[in-house]
Amino acid sequence: MLLAIDSGNTNTVFSVFNDNGEVLGEWRSSTETNRTADEFAVWLSQLMSFEGIKRSDIQNAIIATVVPAMLFNLKTLCRKYFKCDPLVVGDENVDLGLKVFLDRPEEVGADRLVNAIAAHAEYEGALIVIDFGTATTFDVIDTDGNYCGGAIAPGINLSLEALHMAAAKLPRIAIGKPDKAIGTGTTEAMQSGIFWGYIGMIEGLTSRIKDEFGSDMTVIATGGLATLFAASTDVIKYSDSDLTLRGLLAIYKRNQNL
Repeated sequence: MLLAIDSGNTNTVFSVFNDNGEVLGEWRSSTETNRTADEFAVWLSQLMSFEGIKRSDIQNAIIATVVPAMLFNLKTLCRKYFKCDPLVVGDENVDLGLKVFLDRPEEVGADRLVNAIAAHAEYEGALIVIDFGTATTFDVIDTDGNYCGGAIAPGINLSLEALHMAAAKLPRIAIGKPDKAIGTGTTEAMQSGIFWGYIGMIEGLTSRIKDEFGSDMTVIATGGLATLFAASTDVIKYSDSDLTLRGLLAIYKRNQNL
């Protein structure tokens, strides 16, 4: 079995795949850089046992993280408790099977490259992948599966928190789709500004990217709020919550065959 770890700025996702590529379990933890490998092991072992998975069932592991401070403890977790040396996305010896057309390829977040690999394997043509995470990212993949760049905007929850922190009279609110753009109260006005504002950003930015790229492109949404926004604009063609996991599995399989 394969343990796949996707460590983002807000959450770290642990998933176990069987030899047929099926997900046997998926668990989410808040990303805390001071959490030790031992603490991860106790937490994860208990959750795995609920699905009938033993630590000894794990033979291999792969890690993608955008939080460098997490890497040591995650690697220690794999080595000490699962007795395997993990592949790490971004290491020189890990073949991703794509080119990165950036001035500084090393600056691209591992999650964005993993998403690009999974999207190219699943969907045809040139692509835009929108990932609704701590940041909202727009990633451009050409018809050959190469990473061409993109855009980074503040994430939705980050924007909501900034409004609350910077303006004394603005409350914390939950993200949701308001029925109308003109809010008749503070909460409704904030919901409208955030939700329809992000819809406007999605539609405007994808249009600019397509014009600059010079062709039509398929837009895929992933991340926690992908479904909510995909249902509210025709720009997004697919909502794919498992994109990053499938990308990690694809990278592992590619490197096993080398």
